[in-house]
Amino acid sequence: MNAIFDSHAHYDDAAFDEDRDRLLSLMPSLGVGHILNAGASLRSSQTSVELAKRYPFVYAACGIHPEEASGLPSDYLGQIEALCAYPKVRAIGEIGLDYHYEDMAPKTVQQELFANQLALANRLHLPVIVHDREAHGDVMALLRRYRPRGVVHCFSGSVEMMREVVSLGMYIGLGGAVTFKNARVPVEVAGAVPLDRLLLETDAPYMSPAPFRGKRCDSSLIRYTGEVIARIRGISIDELFRITAANAARLFDINLEEPIPL
Repeated sequence: MNAIFDSHAHYDDAAFDEDRDRLLSLMPSLGVGHILNAGASLRSSQTSVELAKRYPFVYAACGIHPEEASGLPSDYLGQIEALCAYPKVRAIGEIGLDYHYEDMAPKTVQQELFANQLALANRLHLPVIVHDREAHGDVMALLRRYRPRGVVHCFSGSVEMMREVVSLGMYIGLGGAVTFKNARVPVEVAGAVPLDRLLLETDAPYMSPAPFRGKRCDSSLIRYTGEVIARIRGISIDELFRITAANAARLFDINLEEPIPL
């Protein structure tokens, strides 16, 4: 069994258009056993499902990212729910709040979209994959209100915020940021998060770890993140991969030994 579980990637992204199939076909030989491909729009959620149908080791999440909050069709929740009928859809995501850009969808629109998808996830008994960029307070307020299962991916909050996320029963996703020069808070979180609540991710094609910053990321580069976190935690990289794969399998209800037939 391949031990590496990339809990967050975007192989539907245009950055993979030229070599997507070749690259994904190589992943098992590169030690990547499972990938959770997260949708960010209705279209990319559909593509995530298609990828999950094509590759036994790829699973899908379906959801609408806050960047896509404006101009949605009135039946967007119904469309997401329909996609979730496919058995390899294992989460609602990537959903959340992003206050970084002033021309992003208004905060109230983002909050309504996030809340509606949290409610849908609870109704469908699915975990969520949460995007939080410069919106810690409002993200936490909605997580306290809906109390979903899930993960805050690419976690950028403090150790104190991490502890509250974990106290809500959720997981922490860490990726390439822990390898960046002068990274302080991600390193502190990596050292403090309970190991049974940690997921590894790439956010491919984004967030490439050092020494690949500025280049396209793929799931094979998760090893560089793993090496840093394993060193911080004082355990072997194999042990870290085993623990984080088991955590992802538990959260997303995936049997690591027996991939679902396509």
